[in-house]
Amino acid sequence: MTVGRGSVGTNKLRIGELAEKANVTKRTIDYYTRLGLLEAERSSSNYRLYAPSSIERLGQIEQWKESGRSLDEIKRLLLEKNKEDAKDIDVRQLRKKIKGLEQEITEVLVRLDHGEIKGHTSVKKQLSQESLSLIRTLWQLLH
Repeated sequence: MTVGRGSVGTNKLRIGELAEKANVTKRTIDYYTRLGLLEAERSSSNYRLYAPSSIERLGQIEQWKESGRSLDEIKRLLLEKNKEDAKDIDVRQLRKKIKGLEQEITEVLVRLDHGEIKGHTSVKKQLSQESLSLIRTLWQLLH
């Protein structure tokens, strides 16, 4: 992905900007990037660009270093944190999908109550396959 300069039109930071904001050296950032502790994108001019969240990540790395943790241990901790964050995203996406299915079912039930939909086959046509699966599962749990 090609992105523009940090202060011009995007929130990505060049290495010097990140170093200044995180109060570390560019050499430290370069080293952490090579170790895989930080991620960088390349701009069309081949500058390394970092997400603003890299400031917090650098702060966390520095705290862990001050507490005596090795860089290998810090890398492991960051990988675990990334996995936890990914799980949180999966759960949020699943909740969003369930909410959408619940809304779909509610809309169909309202239409049934108002007599807009008649007959079992007509109802099945109005619901997605996922909604029907959810209804079947709920039906089995309730009976």
